Amino acid sequence: MAEKKEPPTSSPSLASLPQPNVPLRDVPIDWEALEDAFENNAPEVHSYLHLVTGEVLRVVDGVADPQMHVRIASDPNYLRVDPVSSREQYRWMERFIPMVEDTDLRAKLTVAIDGKGAFRRFKDVLMAYGPDREKWFTFRSERLRTFMEAWLTAHAIHPIARPQWLEPGEEDRESSPESVAPSSSVPESEGPRSSSGRRRSAEASRAHLKELADALGPRDLDVLVSFAEFLKARRAARGFAHHHEHMQSERGSEPKRSAESSDS
Repeated sequence: MAEKKEPPTSSPSLASLPQPNVPLRDVPIDWEALEDAFENNAPEVHSYLHLVTGEVLRVVDGVADPQMHVRIASDPNYLRVDPVSSREQYRWMERFIPMVEDTDLRAKLTVAIDGKGAFRRFKDVLMAYGPDREKWFTFRSERLRTFMEAWLTAHAIHPIARPQWLEPGEEDRESSPESVAPSSSVPESEGPRSSSGRRRSAEASRAHLKELADALGPRDLDVLVSFAEFLKARRAARGFAHHHEHMQSERGSEPKRSAESSDS
């Protein structure tokens, strides 16, 4: 009698496969925030994708309001993000090491991933090797992107481009005749001036932060990361609070509109 073979563990479950006859939903995905959510599998961190705005809400136990989970669970516009497991991310490090050309660095990374604290030691070793560190970031991002796209497909989500928002007053300036420039003077690929300005400012800040991080030791880096996580969680909590207040006001105005329509 032939022995029954078990399916490979890497095969996707039926629940994760795209469901038939389910219409795709267009969502303006914040790819950078979603990538952070898929990478961070700390047990105290919970990430949710907003299916309308594409923003990613991160809730950190001990930092956010304890009732935050309850409010999110009652909102159908939020979908919980399933991060990539530590075991899978560890395999990424194992696969990356043989690709390193520097034999000395390759040996250091092999030692670094042995035992508890492998992820932190792996990153600490790469801190002194800029080009290889960038290669690792690219290698990891490619695999995160594969997981994200599969996850979006499984939930019938079609990612679309995020809208470009103008700064306050920018719309008025652009609509005035004096501020209208010839179409040939501003390439369409550059997008709104305010958006490109924010991008340049953000890129400069990121570059500066990267230079500072390169000069810090492991302990200082832990403090910096913890503070950055706190800032991100606080911003996400404020965003959710504003959204919750908006939804409450919309619900409160519905009876009023119904009463006015009945009177008429």
